[in-house]
Amino acid sequence: MQTKVYGFIPARWASTRFPGKPMHVLAGKPLVQHVWERCLSCEGLDRVMVATDDERIAQAAREFGAEVCMTRADHPTGSDRIAEAASKFEDCTHVINVQGDEPLIDPVLVNTLAQRLRDDPELPMVTAANRLTDDAAVNNPNIVKVVLNKRQEALYFSRSVIPHGREPHPGTTWYRHQGIYGYSKDFLLQYVRWEPTPLELTEQLEQLRALENGATIAVVLTEDDAIGVDTPEQADEVARLLEQRTTMTEGKPS
Repeated sequence: MQTKVYGFIPARWASTRFPGKPMHVLAGKPLVQHVWERCLSCEGLDRVMVATDDERIAQAAREFGAEVCMTRADHPTGSDRIAEAASKFEDCTHVINVQGDEPLIDPVLVNTLAQRLRDDPELPMVTAANRLTDDAAVNNPNIVKVVLNKRQEALYFSRSVIPHGREPHPGTTWYRHQGIYGYSKDFLLQYVRWEPTPLELTEQLEQLRALENGATIAVVLTEDDAIGVDTPEQADEVARLLEQRTTMTEGKPS
């Protein structure tokens, strides 16, 4: 079967910290539109669509030209939502889950993850990380860290400082996990059938469910460190960055 990599952008209205977040306007466009436009420029994706249960989001997405896949409203995570969406498309063999609150996502990174899945179709899961050099970020529990083995696969993810620097070795590196995932569709459909696991529930990190069940998670290293939008305060910061990019682009000679 020919490899087909679909990009899904899960979007829901009922965010606890930021209700209506996908429709929050940044630099003149809804947040989800920025994410969709970044994904649309990714040559590695065969198809891009917004996966939502909310008609307000769906209507807005259709108006700016996006394909929409309607899903059930009772999904606990974005992974569950995109699993339902992916199951509706027989030719979809692999999935990239691009968070709907990542308007600065790097298309090059998305393409790299998609190519990793094409190069190794049996790989169950791939994600991304960037190096942390700031002590405040390393110690921030809101920034998820990941440690890797020599094959650049995830050993563990945590909100705590990992590795713990009791006697830091000169070669020790701290990595921030980025919340973008690629899956084989078969693995994704299996993954969402598994019960939440103890470490997942303790850390509140759903990717630990995969590790606890023995799955391999490959990690692509990137220098991109774009921030997402979790709160209204972050939305203001991201809006400024988007407006700066627009100004720089418009100022370039054609």
